[in-house]
Amino acid sequence: MSGAALFHSRLDRSMSSVTVPPPACLLRPLEAPLRYLFGPGPSNVPPRVLAAGGRPIIGHLHPEMYGIMNDIKKGIQYAFQTENKMTISMSGSGHAAMECAVFNAVEPGESVLVAVNGIWGERVAEIAERMGANVHKMVKAPGGYFTNKEIEQAVEKHKPVLFFLTHGESSAGLCHPMDGIGDICRKHNCLFLVDTVASLGAAPIYMDKQSIDILYTGSQKALNAPPGTAPISFNERACQKMFNRKTKPVSYLFDMTHLSNYWGCDGKPARAYHHTGPVSGFFALRESLAILAETGLEESWRKHKEVSGYLQRGLEDLGLKLFIPERDLRLPSVTTIAIPEGYDWREMLVYIMKNHQMEMTGGLGPSIGMVMRIGLMGYNCEKTNADMALQALADALKNCKKTRG
Repeated sequence: MSGAALFHSRLDRSMSSVTVPPPACLLRPLEAPLRYLFGPGPSNVPPRVLAAGGRPIIGHLHPEMYGIMNDIKKGIQYAFQTENKMTISMSGSGHAAMECAVFNAVEPGESVLVAVNGIWGERVAEIAERMGANVHKMVKAPGGYFTNKEIEQAVEKHKPVLFFLTHGESSAGLCHPMDGIGDICRKHNCLFLVDTVASLGAAPIYMDKQSIDILYTGSQKALNAPPGTAPISFNERACQKMFNRKTKPVSYLFDMTHLSNYWGCDGKPARAYHHTGPVSGFFALRESLAILAETGLEESWRKHKEVSGYLQRGLEDLGLKLFIPERDLRLPSVTTIAIPEGYDWREMLVYIMKNHQMEMTGGLGPSIGMVMRIGLMGYNCEKTNADMALQALADALKNCKKTRG
């Protein structure tokens, strides 16, 4: 650079209105390590889904985008086993669907009953409390489940407008029985809300047959899309409740009056602008639902059961104790083990990450300090991955120091 050019460059900088310089970290290329995501989610994403998310952006109100959204609706209906017209995907993670369900189905002062046997019941209870509901909790320790008799007694006592239950409680590794609960809720004029974020595609769920009124999931677990979209469906009973409110939902973004139009579910000829949906996220979600449709739900359920059983036998061969004793209640996507006696679980997880580039996790919420969690779901649901996880755990058991006991 000539002296004159250097002078003018320095002069330009001295006269600039920008006082905060460009961050040095952003002047370097993006780096993201390749890791085996064998925790409770997100899971590794198939190349086909990654490629779909990398396709050129189109407008969120283009006819082609509406066509893709219609494909997503049909895919969700298949995955949920429902014919509900009011079926959409939220522009956000599973928590967005969780809040959407509560905000639309419940009004301030109404009674809500929440089954709490892990973190997700705790979250729904807090969400309902924040929007002014009268919240009642049925509480069991992580890994516990509720009998239909216990549920009916609580529904009779509290007379809720909504009862919440987690199908796949990933913080404890429990897959909760569903049969008969929807019938109890209908008998007592109560909506039945179910969380399947950790279980959809891995364990059987039948929204219509099991009389579930509101069902939601997340994109990043067995569905194998990146985090950021969350399918949700409302049946006619739920629609009657949420579209005949006395008050508006507390969230504009999650108001189903607007979202139902954005997704073409309200029967109106035109879709109005509500928000800008995550176009690339919807591309990826559509592709993940296509893979599920090609594979078939029953085959997906079978494979998750087979691989989780294989993993669980291997864990017992290592001398580890499965946290959920009843085989039929174990969540196929996320297996939990009791923390090995005498070991520091944090040290084990750090060792596995450092030496095997593999994510496993400890507990979450009330299960912290009780369990370690291994997730093999969707694209990761393979016996070869189970073998890798078992080898990593065996290595950690051999090389991590016993710190107590």
